[in-house]
Amino acid sequence: MTTELPLLATPAHGVPPLVDTSEEFSTACREIALGSGPIAIDAERASGIRYGQRAFLVQLRRAESGTFLLDSELLADLSPLNSAFGDEEWVIHSATQDLPCLQERGMKPAALFDTELAARILGWEKFGLAAVAERTLGIRLAKEHSAADWSKRPLPEEWLNYAALDVEVLLPIRDILHEALVEAGRWEFAQQEFEHLLDFQPKHYPEPWRRTHGLSKLKSRRDMAKVRELWTARDGMAAESDTAPSRILRDRDLVALAQSRPHSSDDIMAKWPKLSRSDSGRLFRAYRKANGLPADELPTRKETSSAARTPYNHTDIKDRVAALRTAMAELAEEHTIPHDVLLQPAIVKALAAQSGVDVAEFLHERGARQWQIELSAPVLSSTLEDLPSA
Repeated sequence: MTTELPLLATPAHGVPPLVDTSEEFSTACREIALGSGPIAIDAERASGIRYGQRAFLVQLRRAESGTFLLDSELLADLSPLNSAFGDEEWVIHSATQDLPCLQERGMKPAALFDTELAARILGWEKFGLAAVAERTLGIRLAKEHSAADWSKRPLPEEWLNYAALDVEVLLPIRDILHEALVEAGRWEFAQQEFEHLLDFQPKHYPEPWRRTHGLSKLKSRRDMAKVRELWTARDGMAAESDTAPSRILRDRDLVALAQSRPHSSDDIMAKWPKLSRSDSGRLFRAYRKANGLPADELPTRKETSSAARTPYNHTDIKDRVAALRTAMAELAEEHTIPHDVLLQPAIVKALAAQSGVDVAEFLHERGARQWQIELSAPVLSSTLEDLPSA
């Protein structure tokens, strides 16, 4: 019979009060500056509820300073923390998730340690914070508030308790992972990855409406234009009301509306009764605009930026991609490192379209880190030599 791990239910020193005034924030910055060592950082958003991905709560913990819960919506500008942190390392679980919303509040790291990425470099199959806490600290974390509406005020005490626990475990987890990386001979790999993360920016999509789920179902450029205009209208409505776009109208409903033939806003309201008359009218105007566009203003089937991509001029390009991916999968298994950590799949795909290139140089130009190049380039070069030219 398996013994269940103990649940970490409350922070060791209780739940700290919420910092939500400029005076309290200034005091917190001074206290944090007096602490020592790395700073554990986490952020809570209201994904799927509010517009965008901004942080509504930022949690911090530092040795000799304690834990701080910051109402980042009220404080807005958290840039004074940069001086309080100095050049010390930020410890974050899944930095690519939290860095954008922290940067939005004015925070910028000088050094990073990503506990999720560290676990992946070690080849751990389970790398969520709860799983990593179980493996490193032998405790369970309650995760029932991870999808909560963190824009809610006042924040319930049990939510603040949950938020404080997330940063309480990060620093000891960091130390255990660091030791494991050193023992595995992968600390240099991790250092290069963490340094690379310092400049992380979320991917920018020139035509974000093309990410609408279900868009591929549309056969005509006219219907695609309808989705584009409807998406733009919905996004504007969402921004103005600070509501997640999907709460106004889901993607599949946008596609269905583009395929329907409404004659008025009343037709839209009849099918989607949760919409207000104002919103229905706005969507109908967007639909009508798309319906009246001349042919030369209709969107292309593929993104306009796709023309700038490397053209695939070999009929067997899919076979080349498959061969390179197979080689990388075998290498990943050999080193027990996930293939997408070993080398980004997009780089492997781009390499498949090349002939006569210096593979190491190509990988470097595409942003691969040195440790990735040293492991991947020989295998990729060897595989390419056995393939027909692109």
